[in-house]
Amino acid sequence: MKDLDRKLASLLRSAAEVRDDGPVEAPFGFDTRVVALWRGGGPNGNNGIARLLRRVAVLAVAVIAISSAAVVYELNQQSAADELFTNSYAIADSAIETEVP
Repeated sequence: MKDLDRKLASLLRSAAEVRDDGPVEAPFGFDTRVVALWRGGGPNGNNGIARLLRRVAVLAVAVIAISSAAVVYELNQQSAADELFTNSYAIADSAIETEVP
């Protein structure tokens, strides 16, 4: 346990002595290599970002299609229910009119 405490104290002391002279930059040519790998893609020319965007777009289209179908179904159900109530009110209204002299 004492050995672990000594190593931890040494590590913390070394970390405290480090000076922050300037901004940390990526190694020379790193951005060029990243862009080259991104453009190169995989063996069939697809890279991960394009596949992800395609999957997100397909999922969004599927959600839009399903929700649109649900909205149309609900509107049809509501209009059928409105017709039922309209007919009921018309029948009741005509019955009231015929009974009242």
